Amino acid sequence: MLLRFPGYLHLMALVAFTVALLPGITTPASAQQKRPAKQAAKTAPPARTQLEKLRDEYISATKDYKASLEKLLPLYEKNLQKVETRAAQSQELFKQGLIAKKDLDAALTAVTEATIKIEDVRKQMAGADTQIAQVLVEVESEKQMARLRRVPKGGMVRTTSFIRFNGAGPWSIAQEGSVDAFFRQQFGRSLPVAVLGQGAIHNRWRLDHHNAMDLSLNPDSTEGKTVMDYLRSRGIPFSAFRQAIPGTATGPHIHVGLPSHRY
Repeated sequence: MLLRFPGYLHLMALVAFTVALLPGITTPASAQQKRPAKQAAKTAPPARTQLEKLRDEYISATKDYKASLEKLLPLYEKNLQKVETRAAQSQELFKQGLIAKKDLDAALTAVTEATIKIEDVRKQMAGADTQIAQVLVEVESEKQMARLRRVPKGGMVRTTSFIRFNGAGPWSIAQEGSVDAFFRQQFGRSLPVAVLGQGAIHNRWRLDHHNAMDLSLNPDSTEGKTVMDYLRSRGIPFSAFRQAIPGTATGPHIHVGLPSHRY
């Protein structure tokens, strides 16, 4: 019946043409679906570095290891109680002449071995805590070092780990002699220079240390404070480390010169 209407074919052709165009038309609903994705991309946190991932994995694995030790410790302690009871019984039986000396020795050895196992587990638990703490100290030290790179000329910053003075005066390791002369005058001995210029440890850590020197002085000691005061008075830049920082400092010392950059 519909085929008798002359406009029917034209209407069907128009519908077919419109349907063909639909895949290329962006509807308001589809636009709403795409917008959140774009917004999520803008607000997404920066990708974590591989080092950060490895540290997190290491801390997680160490915590799991410690948790397994914590479960093992009560079992070892319970076993120690049992062998101690047996040893006490064996001593009484030996006094009565009911068991041989070798049986008593075996019971006492079992107590010693059980005690050693408990001590070993406790040491490993303490070691796990120490390893986690070292990683956290390393992370915090790196954050502090990154902040210190923005110290203005003539500025000085103190943290729990180190001190940095960004002296505006000129410096080269050729000035080592003047620092040594001052130190000799103050303390009657030569300047304790650990490394003058590039050293093996700096090569291993890929630090540019060619125009710096390290002094074996604790920054909190009288000698360390005196040297730092002298360097500040001359505008000589330095970094004083109160403790070891993995990849940066092997222990307490004073680094004279600009901070060593990695290459």
